[in-house]
Amino acid sequence: MNKPETIISDDLSEALTYPVEAFISREYAEAEPERLWSKVWQQAGRVEELKEVGDYITYNICHDSILIVRDTPTTLKAFHNVCPHRGRRLVGNNTGGGPKTVAQDTGAHSARGNKLKFGCNYHAWTFGLDGDATYIPDSEDWNGALGSPGSYSACTSLTPVQVDTWGGWIWINMDLDAGPLREYLEPIATLIDPFEFDKMRYRFRFWGIFDCNWKVALEAFLEPYHVQGTHPQLIKYGDFYSFSKAFGLHGQTGFDSKAHRDEGSAVETSVHRAAGEGDPRQTIAQMQLEYWETIGASTSETLVKTAQRLPEELPEGTPAAEVHKYWLDTAKRIDAERGVTWPEISDAQMAAAGLALSIFPNMNFIPGPTFALAYRVRPYGTDPDKCVFEAVALDRFPEGEEPETEWTYVEQDLDKWPYVIAQDISNMVEVQRGYKSRGFRGNLPNPWQERKVTNLHRGLAKYMGTGVLKPLD
Repeated sequence: MNKPETIISDDLSEALTYPVEAFISREYAEAEPERLWSKVWQQAGRVEELKEVGDYITYNICHDSILIVRDTPTTLKAFHNVCPHRGRRLVGNNTGGGPKTVAQDTGAHSARGNKLKFGCNYHAWTFGLDGDATYIPDSEDWNGALGSPGSYSACTSLTPVQVDTWGGWIWINMDLDAGPLREYLEPIATLIDPFEFDKMRYRFRFWGIFDCNWKVALEAFLEPYHVQGTHPQLIKYGDFYSFSKAFGLHGQTGFDSKAHRDEGSAVETSVHRAAGEGDPRQTIAQMQLEYWETIGASTSETLVKTAQRLPEELPEGTPAAEVHKYWLDTAKRIDAERGVTWPEISDAQMAAAGLALSIFPNMNFIPGPTFALAYRVRPYGTDPDKCVFEAVALDRFPEGEEPETEWTYVEQDLDKWPYVIAQDISNMVEVQRGYKSRGFRGNLPNPWQERKVTNLHRGLAKYMGTGVLKPLD
């Protein structure tokens, strides 16, 4: 195996290349469960999905299924979703790959429900919310090896999985010796804490099974360098030139200046910027409406509606900075009137967070003052040519008015996804096909704007022991 430790500078500023095995090799895909997915923290759901004691959800990754339960009003537990007796899954669903085997496998995104005990439908072994066996038929047949009712031995319990929360998300790690979640997430956690993701709730959550490797799908959202080629309709709203940097395993992008490469411009997120040239009253209004109609996220309904009033409420010639301040102040006031409080985020904190952040290995999100757009991508079993793709929008809502959402399956059909996301999807299958071409010599990522992509592969090489980055000759 290659040793990836001595290849490049820490900041990834060199011109680098890396091979395609991570995308197309079946051997690589089949090694991922052991070398990668069993060792990293992964976002597995939202805390609000588990409101009551006994509420549960499942999270599937490759051939592992994780059962996450609310065992007390204030705590969660997680276990491998498998009976220790003969290996049957306790809660069935098909997400993550593999054929549908019985009617129970509906192909739904994940299982969810409420149970105070989990029974195996094969031989009726039963387990409590703490994972311990509560009933084993004819346990005396084991001549004491399994213990006795009320004191069954440890080998009869469900296999535990680490579980923790951050930002309103539930995170799991199958490695019981792995370090704490907060330590793993830094510095991303500190950068994002001011946005109070835990006070947001799902507005929509879409998922689909795509014909490409999970890394191909994820990389479509790791950098704005692709905007001029993939989203040309957005260019009229401003320069999407960006910086990209590594934060350990994780990464960040932000809007930048070609003249100065001034990272302070990261304060200009999709909301905190005066959209391009022209009358800022008009361009901000147009940009916000286009985001809402073609993405359905990266803004909020209040911000969109408030922006539409700018041409009427402000005189022509109002400086862009004043238009921008008036717009945000008005939106903040209107939200407060309807019971939505904005977090106190300074310009310095907004700049530090940047435009978008990625959490290794498979999550990327765009934060906003009252919203977030997040993508998570997973392997489909160990098939290198398929993945499970998810896009979710989070918003703040008045207390008691949070919508009840479900996972909505959307086929890999460009007419069925929001337009901008569909534009990204349009690249995925063609990239997967291109990686198999004899004419493709290896990736040539942009050393300034695509470091999040390069950093993803540096991290993968450390876990997988192959696919190392090399300086471009």
